[in-house]
Order: sequence, then structure tokens, then C-alpha cells
Amino acid sequence: MDYPNDQAPGAPVRSGIPEHGRIPKYYAVKARISALIDELGEGGRLPPERDLAPRFDVSRETVRQALRELLLEGRLRRQGRGTVVAGPKLEQPLSLASYTEGVRRQGRRPGRRLTALDRFPCSAALAAEIGVPRGEPVWHMERVLLADDERVGLESTYVAVARVPDLETDFDPDSSFYAYLRDRLGISFGDADERIETVLATPREALLIGTPPALPMLLLHRVSRDTAGEPLERVRTLYRGDRFSFTTRLDRGAGED
Repeated sequence: MDYPNDQAPGAPVRSGIPEHGRIPKYYAVKARISALIDELGEGGRLPPERDLAPRFDVSRETVRQALRELLLEGRLRRQGRGTVVAGPKLEQPLSLASYTEGVRRQGRRPGRRLTALDRFPCSAALAAEIGVPRGEPVWHMERVLLADDERVGLESTYVAVARVPDLETDFDPDSSFYAYLRDRLGISFGDADERIETVLATPREALLIGTPPALPMLLLHRVSRDTAGEPLERVRTLYRGDRFSFTTRLDRGAGED
């Protein structure tokens, strides 16, 4: 297989073109619009479909299919009735650093908008994860995640009321929950188990995040423990697949080949 000299390591091999050289028409249009995106730069307004179709000598439906993929990939975003070039994706570290810290490191302004704060008896399944007896009161806090006022995710946190009894009155929901635990309650995180999968948002979730229901989401499940090894919280976080990527550093384990 021939590799072009300018092939970027993270790009599709041979630009995604099959060995037989035949590619769908929409994909060829997508490649040409990608080049246009590079020329326009972040915030640049893309010409409308009615202008792109004759420019590339294809139907408007072919252009629409190419644009749909670029929107899903996060290279474009809707703005009013038009389409503009999106900025780079937010890189969230897979670590015990908070969402707030991760967004600030990239020069963006983090925020959260509270949508629900409920107190209810702990179910059997949740009790097994956060280490409290079934029926004991737990908090459920749901917040929309923001980056420079753009809605980018939805976070649900479950924690025993006994660990944070004054959450409803003593915590600013727009701030970092991790910082609150550390600075106000003296609780530090020790380790966590985390699982990531791709899902589609429910109609309610899509409405809260402000995205189409068909937009792929990255779903993170996390069960965290404190420095004493005691279960602390259970978190379910949806991140927009077009606005987020995740990073981590892998070290070789001791004794492994």
C-alpha cells in the first residue's frame, strides 16, 4: 500500500480511499469541503448548500450528506440559519481531575447549570456501587455542562446524604463538586473505576444539551472512592461526540511483558 508523504499519523490511511480507487460521490465532496474548512478557519461561514452544489457539480442532497458527516465529526456547527467552522474539540483527561480543571487548561470558561437536585432512598443497585445501605438517603444532582456558555454535556452525580449533608444549601451548583468536597469537607479522591461507551441521547437529554437526538454521545460511568478506599460517588456523564475527545497516558505495568 502506498502512503502519501504528507499522511498525518492520525488521519485515515490513504485519506480513506479504497484500493480500487472508487469512492462515493458524497465523500469526494466531503474532502473538498474539508479543504474549504481549512481555508476559512474557526468561525468562518460556509457557503449555503445551493451554492456548494453547482460549485462541486453535484446534487444538493450529495452536499447535504457530506455536511451531515462533517457536523457529526465536529468540524462544522450550526449557527442560526447557517453553518460555520467549529473550533477544536475539547480534550478531557481520563483522570480524577474535575471537568472544571480540564476545560480551564484549554483556555475555555467552564460552567454548569443545575437542572435537578433530588433526595431519595437508595436503590439496591446504587447501594452496591456507593457503599450505603439500601434505603438510606442519597442525593442526585444533575447539571448541564458548559464551555464558554456552549452546552457540551450532561452530568448526573449520586452521593450519600451522610457524606454531604448540606449539599442543597452549602454548595454552588455552578462550581466544581470535587473542589467542594476537598476544600469544604476535607474529602479527597483516591481512585475510581471508569467505563466509556457511545450512545444516543434520550429525547430529554438531547433537549437539555441542545443537540439533535441522532448526534452520537460519549457516555462515561464513574464510581469513585476516597483515599481510605471507601466508595464516594457514582457519576453518569454524557459528552457531545462532536465537541469532545479524551486523552490518557498509559504506563507499562510492573512485571508485564
